[in-house]
Amino acid sequence: MNLTHLHLLINHLPIIGSILGGFVLAQGIWNKSELTKIAAYNVLIISSIGAIVAYFTGEEAEETIENIAGVMESTIKIHEDFAVYALIALMAVGIFSILGLWATIKQNSYAGILSTVTLVISFVGFGLIAQTGYLGGQIRHTELRPNFIAPTEKSDKEKDE
Repeated sequence: MNLTHLHLLINHLPIIGSILGGFVLAQGIWNKSELTKIAAYNVLIISSIGAIVAYFTGEEAEETIENIAGVMESTIKIHEDFAVYALIALMAVGIFSILGLWATIKQNSYAGILSTVTLVISFVGFGLIAQTGYLGGQIRHTELRPNFIAPTEKSDKEKDE
């Protein structure tokens, strides 16, 4: 396994983890369950770490595919630029999750506020990381590219010319 393979494997974790963690956190807030909130914070922290790993393995993935036919540098650049926003959002999710975890365990008075803020940031982070994943998918999945027209096969007559 190399960093390109790791990038392709890990990039799904922050997408799924941020939305899953957000829903679990919402359930914990709704039910006033400290254990559910703790579970959600752990999922969100792991998702944040996954986003960091995905971001820092992206350069190696770019080096691997940039010379493959059909891969457009502009598509890679758009994905790479947008990934910065997703990384910042998921790092914020991770930081607020750590704070929320600590406040929940210590039964701090800020625990309720932190859980609400973390919930909002996790859904914003999901939106950003999902868009980043979509843009990354366009690099190799031409069916995701807007206005992409696949080359057609030449007819037998055109082949003979």
